[in-house]
Amino acid sequence: MADVDPETIVSIADIGRLPFTTKQDLRDTYPLGMVTVPIDEVVRLHASSGTSGKPTIVAYTRADLALWAECNARALALAGVKAGDILHNSYGYGLFTGGLGLHYGGERLGAAVVPVSGGNSSLQLQLLEDLGARAICATPSFSLLLAERAAEAGLLDRLNVEVGILGAEPWSEGMRTRIESAWGGGFRALDIYGLSEVIGPGVAMESPDDLGAMQLFDDHFFAEIVDPETGDPLPDGHWGELVVTTLTKEAMPLLRYRTGDITRILEGPGTPGRNWTRIARITGRADDMLIIRGINVYPREIEAALLEDPDLSGQYAIVVDRRATMTELRVRAESDPGAADRTGEVGSRLEAALLARVRVRVRVEVVPPGSMARTEVGKVQRVFEQTDDRDPLG
Repeated sequence: MADVDPETIVSIADIGRLPFTTKQDLRDTYPLGMVTVPIDEVVRLHASSGTSGKPTIVAYTRADLALWAECNARALALAGVKAGDILHNSYGYGLFTGGLGLHYGGERLGAAVVPVSGGNSSLQLQLLEDLGARAICATPSFSLLLAERAAEAGLLDRLNVEVGILGAEPWSEGMRTRIESAWGGGFRALDIYGLSEVIGPGVAMESPDDLGAMQLFDDHFFAEIVDPETGDPLPDGHWGELVVTTLTKEAMPLLRYRTGDITRILEGPGTPGRNWTRIARITGRADDMLIIRGINVYPREIEAALLEDPDLSGQYAIVVDRRATMTELRVRAESDPGAADRTGEVGSRLEAALLARVRVRVRVEVVPPGSMARTEVGKVQRVFEQTDDRDPLG
């Protein structure tokens, strides 16, 4: 920033003159070096996990918490949640921003929030049945798990859940289809977007009348799309990395923060009466691309092929095997109960589908129904690395 003349920044059109902010900047200034207000004005500190051994700290003033509540209330309203609804919140509480963000948004909207957090699926199903929640907030993987457990217990017909506000994990259109089918009864699975460094959930939200597009609340967050490799700006409609500038945050504003998330700005107004910037659902991250024998492979493409096969349950894990000179890719996928006696056939079919989709030969292992662990708390891990003879999947 030392090379920037503040007098040359007179409107949002000049934002490209500013340097990017990156995750590394947040690490380098740990713990509170990015805070721009006196510490006695900070009323909340959240943290996201960090691969470097230390978390990323995010600070909030009272005004920031009010902003957060407002953005999540908007998101819930876009999903069709109304005052008086019961909102079942299965996102984790604590340092993770997911649970509290949607909790505040639900209360701001006038919904009755059930702060159940993650885990304990049997209690969750009991509360869903007894309280009659109309909406659920959860990760996509946990939403699918709850639907499966409800079906096993014969509870689906006794539940009132109509919509899921799902986020915190990347999920494909195939996963949407699988989740909606598992819940049945016209259930709608909708995507909510956010990241802890910016504010948490509530940066953008999908609505049932504009599927595939997310309304980004541009009175609080300014969006740019840049080339992930060069950082050069890209025109609307082009896929690239989302860069976000916070416009109204107090405690920890961010200028041109590189999110690492791949999307594009959509042209056209979308739903009449809404004038927010529309972005496409996140397709992946700039840093989650796998390079296998010189070919770029995105985990989302592997998931899409898996979820198109009706003989698979939707539970899977990807192993990047780096033990040999040439890296190999393996997939372990769980069969649907109806295909338990045809795992060899299903595996061969999936290998062919993956070769056609990602142009890399993938070794597939199809395992019996119910044999892969489900994640009840936190984000599900899909990609594992193997560098020695120990099986990373156990």
